[in-house]
Order: sequence, then C-alpha cells, then structure tokens
Amino acid sequence: MDVLRTPEARFAGLPGWPYAPHFLEPLPHQAPGLRMHYVDEGPRDARATVLCLHGNPSWGYLWRHMLPVFLGAGLRVVVPDLIGFGRSDKPVDAGWHRFDRHRDSLLALVAALDLRDVLLAVQDWGGIFGLTLPMAAPERYTRLLVMNTLLATGEVSDGFRAWRDYSNGQPDLAVGRLLQRGKRDLPDAEAAAYDAPFPDARHKAALRAFPNLVPDLCTMGPDAPGAAISQQAQAFWSGQWQGASFMAVGAADPVLGGPVMAQLRAAIRGCPQPLVVPEAGHFVPEWGAPIAHAALRHLGLVNPLHPKYEV
Repeated sequence: MDVLRTPEARFAGLPGWPYAPHFLEPLPHQAPGLRMHYVDEGPRDARATVLCLHGNPSWGYLWRHMLPVFLGAGLRVVVPDLIGFGRSDKPVDAGWHRFDRHRDSLLALVAALDLRDVLLAVQDWGGIFGLTLPMAAPERYTRLLVMNTLLATGEVSDGFRAWRDYSNGQPDLAVGRLLQRGKRDLPDAEAAAYDAPFPDARHKAALRAFPNLVPDLCTMGPDAPGAAISQQAQAFWSGQWQGASFMAVGAADPVLGGPVMAQLRAAIRGCPQPLVVPEAGHFVPEWGAPIAHAALRHLGLVNPLHPKYEV
C-alpha cells in the first residue's frame, strides 16, 4: 500500500500549536507500518481525560482554542489525527478509507492509552465515528461534549448531499480557504496551518473519500457501511448512556446546524438544552474557549483552584 507521511518541517512553528507529537504504531487491523499521530498533554492521573476528535477536512489543530482551557482545569487531553489527516499517515488510495477502519483505529488508541473517565469531545466526523465508541467500553466514558455532528444512521439531508457533490468536484480541496469561508476572521497564518498536513493533492485522499463514506441508505442500500453500527450507537445513547452531556451548536452551519443537532439531542439521554452560538459555523471549536469553559462548568470539571471562575 502506498502511504505518504507529511514532512515534520511543515508542522514547525504553527501558531497556537506547541504540542509534542506522539505516535501509535502498529495499529491493530491496519496495514503494517501505518501510524496514527496524537497529542497527549496534562497529568496522566488527572480526574478526567478529554478525548478530542476532529472531522473533515480539519485535523487536531481544530482544538487549539479549547486545549488551554482543558489543561488549565488540570485535565489530561488526548487529540488524535485520523488516518489521512494531520501528522498521521496518509494512504494514497481513497478506496482504503472505510468506516470500520477509522472506528477501529480510534478504539485501538483508547485501549492502548487505557483512557478512563473520558470526556468525549466531538465535531463533524469526530462525532460520526466517536459517538459509536462508548458502547464498546461504557465504563471508560463519563461525559460528552458534542458539536455540529450526527449519528450516521443512513438518513442524509439535502444540505449534506450538496456538500458531497461540491467535495467530489474538488480533487485538491483548499482547506485553509474553506476554513476562512466558515470563519472570516481566521488569520492567514492559522488558515495556512490547516493546509500544513497536505503538501499536494496526493496527500488528500481522505478528504476526497470521507464525504462518500457517510452512510446513505438511499444510494448505498440497507447495508450501507457504518449505518448498522451507528443505529446501535443511537440505541446506546438513548437508552444506556449514564453520563453527563453538554451540546454546543454553531447556528450558522447550513449542513449540521440547528435542526440536525436538535435530532441528535433528542437521541442522547439527559442531554440539556444546547448552548447556541449564533455566529459560529460548522467548525464550532474555532469559537472554542468560551464553549470549553461553559462545558467544564456544566460537567463539573471547573479547576478546583478557581471554583468561582466565570466565563
């Protein structure tokens, strides 16, 4: 299998991203030599670990505004890059990417690091994969922070189909420019950081593959890969989830905004009314520090050294 590895020099000096790289290799059930990158910061004996899962076409850099808040609360923070993104290896063949492979790689990371008392923080594909993880080991997960994502049970919206059509016409998607369209005040240097993992189109196979991995029963049939496991996850969240939840909604997202998140909230047992961020688009963690503070306060994880902290 032809695999690319982005040169480390491209990650040097990225604004707001001083974190040391770590790598999980080998990955069970994956091609030999394939490695997954992750950030692992904060005390290993923290009272909770925040597992931050990004989506497409971003990478772990998406969480840079939230990490200082989580670390300031004394928490451990683990931020993996999905295979094909960030510092993780990048198979050249878009056909390599499958729902089960990416889910398995995340399960392998959680097991390898033996993560406990997990606050699962997800957005976009981070939720499509991430929301299927807790049912595999419910004892590991105690809290949820969910932003602009969905359970991929096979029903897709017209808005998503429009995004899929657009993406399929972009073999060399300009990632930084896309992020700036979603957040117009994103500095050029930070937009360039989103481009760092992808020196050329050959490094973007995952970006091309992911829109076509979303289970769509209308076009893929009843056996759409990922639909069954997502339906099982929906049953878990509505009937078995015992943890605390916090939802933030970027209201300006035309694809996974308010209506989609209202459906997801109804499927999560005990999920409270969301924090709605009117100006936020799809990439909600870009508006992250106030959201992170509000989530920690609701989830009972405010730094005990500052019990009266207010956002």
